[in-house]
Amino acid sequence: MDATKTMLRAIINGQSAMKQDLLGEIRKVDTTVKKLEKNVDLGFEVVKTRMDKLGKSLAYLEDDAPTREEFDGLEKRVVKVEQKAASI
Repeated sequence: MDATKTMLRAIINGQSAMKQDLLGEIRKVDTTVKKLEKNVDLGFEVVKTRMDKLGKSLAYLEDDAPTREEFDGLEKRVVKVEQKAASI
């Protein structure tokens, strides 16, 4: 009977030690994941800021660019200016 109790205690102690080791490893992984989350969030903030700046630049360029109709009208105006310059 004592041998059985001793074996059971050894098994239970082994399982308890294994559980403690696993919990320690899980905590390490948890802290690593939290650090990575912070780094990823910071990275996304940087990317988001850059995208906002690029979007603003693109919007300003788009506002300054002539439309298709304006571009076609410029061709007619250039032809008129060339004809006036040739006649002078």
